[in-house]
Amino acid sequence: MKTAGVLAAAAAVLPGCGHPFNINTGGLGGKMKLSFRPYELQLAHTFTVSSYSRKTTPGVQLTIDYDGYTGYGEASMPPYLGQSVESVTRFLEKVDLEQFSSPFLMDDILAYVDSLSEGDSAAKAAIDIALHDLVGKLIGQPWYRIWGYDPEKAPDTTFTIGIDTPEVVREKTLECAGRFNILKVKVGLDSDEEMIRSIRSVTQLPLAVDANQGWKDRQKALDEIFWLHEQGVVMVEQPMSVDALDDIAWITERSPVPIFADESVQRLRDVERLRGSFSGINIKLMKCTGMREGHKMVDFARALGMKVMVGCMTETSCAVSAAAQLSPAVDFADLDGNLLITNDLFDGVKVVDGRLRLPDRPGIGLLPL
Repeated sequence: MKTAGVLAAAAAVLPGCGHPFNINTGGLGGKMKLSFRPYELQLAHTFTVSSYSRKTTPGVQLTIDYDGYTGYGEASMPPYLGQSVESVTRFLEKVDLEQFSSPFLMDDILAYVDSLSEGDSAAKAAIDIALHDLVGKLIGQPWYRIWGYDPEKAPDTTFTIGIDTPEVVREKTLECAGRFNILKVKVGLDSDEEMIRSIRSVTQLPLAVDANQGWKDRQKALDEIFWLHEQGVVMVEQPMSVDALDDIAWITERSPVPIFADESVQRLRDVERLRGSFSGINIKLMKCTGMREGHKMVDFARALGMKVMVGCMTETSCAVSAAAQLSPAVDFADLDGNLLITNDLFDGVKVVDGRLRLPDRPGIGLLPL
């Protein structure tokens, strides 16, 4: 009876697929055990955007153990999320997974987790990622395959150049330009043109730019976007404040390149109201509570005729590899968070000749280092 129940639950995870995979039934005993610990991420370079600089990012590493299998998850909390190790810890201490008989009850488990507070998106994402990793290992397949995605369609990923002096910008660009096919540049200050010219002095690679709400005047922003387009920029993220939606819609209507929402889009409920104001959305697991909602956001944005990007915070290969499971279904990927740190804990998704290469390992594809 227990095995039959688990197989039925697995079929619910894989709608319309019956039982095509080698689902591990094992002993299928015991309860799920949740464990977590703080882990501070060390950046290789000081990271500067239009509103702050930092050299570290606070994080929490999480595991869910069940029947001899371990699922790995992660919460990462850059300043703008408004979350901390303390808030994540307080949230996780409230979570009781032992009330659920099987990790395959993913809808019930994640609905319960989401109901525990209004916010705490990073803590919820950590549980979601670990649960997906665990269930993928029990099924014996990576999530891109469970979702029916072709890993060969995974796109190039951008590599981010933060705001800095011309000398440092050129140095950072030279370090990475030979390994990537597209770079991402942080803008939004008076030094924007200097930043772009510094990069163009050493490479002609296509560029994406992220203003992080830094531009204040819509006409000036649009003029800059036209100039950026002439410099080989192919997309722009979050040109103005989340409160300036009418101005952003005005820019999007006139822009020669697609305009993507970043800070303006957090969760699934935000997507529909942004149609017409942005060309597309940037999905980040730490904002949307994890892989399950991220997957729904991809499908919903596509149904609305919007473009889709998948991004990340500063993260280990745990959360980046989780986000990468969605990458074959998107237009742009910005999954370099693990490449910006010096203390990664896992072997996971790789970048080969600038493109994402998804590991053929179950779950989210990790090997602990």
